[in-house]
Amino acid sequence: MRINGIISAMLTPLNPDETVNELELRNQVNRQIKAGVAAVFCLGTNGEFYAFDQDEKKRIIDVVVDEAKGRVPVLAGTGCVTTRETIALTRYAKEAGVAAVSVISPYFAGITQEGLYQHFTKVANECEVPVIMYNIPARTGVNIHYGTVKKLAKNPYIIGIKDSSGNFDNTLRYIEETPNDFIVLCGNDSLILWTLMAGGNGGISGVTNIYPEHMVSIYNKFMEGDFDGAKLAQDQIRCIRDCFAGYNPNSVVKRAAALLGYPVGAARAPFQLEDEKLDEKLLKAFEAFEGIK
Repeated sequence: MRINGIISAMLTPLNPDETVNELELRNQVNRQIKAGVAAVFCLGTNGEFYAFDQDEKKRIIDVVVDEAKGRVPVLAGTGCVTTRETIALTRYAKEAGVAAVSVISPYFAGITQEGLYQHFTKVANECEVPVIMYNIPARTGVNIHYGTVKKLAKNPYIIGIKDSSGNFDNTLRYIEETPNDFIVLCGNDSLILWTLMAGGNGGISGVTNIYPEHMVSIYNKFMEGDFDGAKLAQDQIRCIRDCFAGYNPNSVVKRAAALLGYPVGAARAPFQLEDEKLDEKLLKAFEAFEGIK
């Protein structure tokens, strides 16, 4: 399986009572597909995977797969704190029809590199579904070492990694130490173009929830050989990214989508944002973004 391009790290719309807004979730799937994303990814960080119980996660997977209708691959975040839970949800996602799963490294409790190796290996071997590892050390407390990734890349079911470390040298080592058919995806919207230039496959983008067509254009322009156009598109999201400082980034993404008129609701408590200063920053960023396009 090969995935190249911009994958949408989809948010999960909620109703005022914090139940999943399935109608708007379907609308968002169609919005992303219409924008030209390479795949849709539910239950990532922007999808608030940490905020839902297992039954809610299963329903979200079902809705996204059903609405995508095979038009693009569906990825689902199935990583949990324990290997046992991760296997159970991964098996469900496989039966539901996802093309691949994203498995975050176990979090909260400390884990060694050998522990990471055993965890990912067991999930892959027991579920027999394509696995894209998810490296986000700021949230998990552990960075998946490139040496560990090199060993895991030998497993036929472990097909790639999303790097949200923000450390570009870390991303480079993933690219350098793995086979050409191993997928390396950027998890930081600001580094997508540079990851592509280094030989990566694309990015899993949270900003697609705000401006999906624009994020897709970074990849398309790069593939067309228009580096200047791709760099301009990459640079133009700086004003949006600057709004994340001091807040939970995926809560900001959701608030931004709501301000643009999409009924996605707030992040599930206690991570909802009701901040007039943030709204002012976002509205100014929207104005600046539209002015420089």
